[in-house]
Formats: sequence, structure tokens, C-alpha cells
Amino acid sequence: MEELLVRYLHFTGLIILAAALVSQHLLLRKTMTPVAIRKIAIIDGIYGAGAMLMLVSGLLLWFIVGKPDAFYSGNFIFHIKLFLFAVIAILSTIPTWFYLRNRRANTSRINVPRYIIRIIRTELLLLLLMPLLAVTMARGIGATS
Repeated sequence: MEELLVRYLHFTGLIILAAALVSQHLLLRKTMTPVAIRKIAIIDGIYGAGAMLMLVSGLLLWFIVGKPDAFYSGNFIFHIKLFLFAVIAILSTIPTWFYLRNRRANTSRINVPRYIIRIIRTELLLLLLMPLLAVTMARGIGATS
């Protein structure tokens, strides 16, 4: 029962993270007001909470309640999945800093750099690979034994 609950939390974290990322993408404009940036900053906080839920539940699955840790540790697809998660996490810091810096700006309009939108789109693209990697890994593909 514990494993079922932790897996549920892991999927819930993915859904929260994806929904927040899509919301950011849909709300971003080339120019925005500080009020709009504050709203996106709140959504970005929800994104971070989803990522933390995924990370904590994933670690629980890996080391405590899931399959034996050798199942995950010995699978190269699992390592690719971890690497992609880390890349997405690192990329997400750039928009986060932009939102935090500009949410209290003393101007009526803030120009959103193109690279912020590109980063969000790149995160979405990489995130699309995560479930595919999870399914292939669950089928035993990538195992060393």
C-alpha cells in the first residue's frame, strides 16, 4: 500500500509540474506588467512544489518502498531519466530568477527576453520524454542484467 501511495504522489508531482509549466508557457508574453509577472512567479512556485514532490517520491521509490534499488541503479534508462530531470531543474532556475527579479519592478511594462520563452519550451520538450523513459524502464528495458 505504501508503494502505491508513493507512486501516486510521484505521478501527481509530474502532473503538477507539467500543468504549471504549460501555464507559464501560455501566460508569457513579450511584454508583461509586474502584476502578470507576480502571477507567473506564483505558478513557478507551484512548479517547484511539483518538482520537489516528484523528487522526494522518486527517491522513496528508489531507496525505500519501490523495487529493489538495484533495479533502478543498474538501468541506464533510469540514469538518462535522472539526467533529464536535473537538466530541467537547472534550466528552470533561469526563468525563476527572471520572475523574482521583475515581480516588483517599478515600471509599467517588462520586456521578457526570448531566451526565457525558449527555455520554457525546451523544458516542455524534455518533460515529454520523462514518461516514455519511465514506461520503458518499467518494462525492464535498459537493465544491465
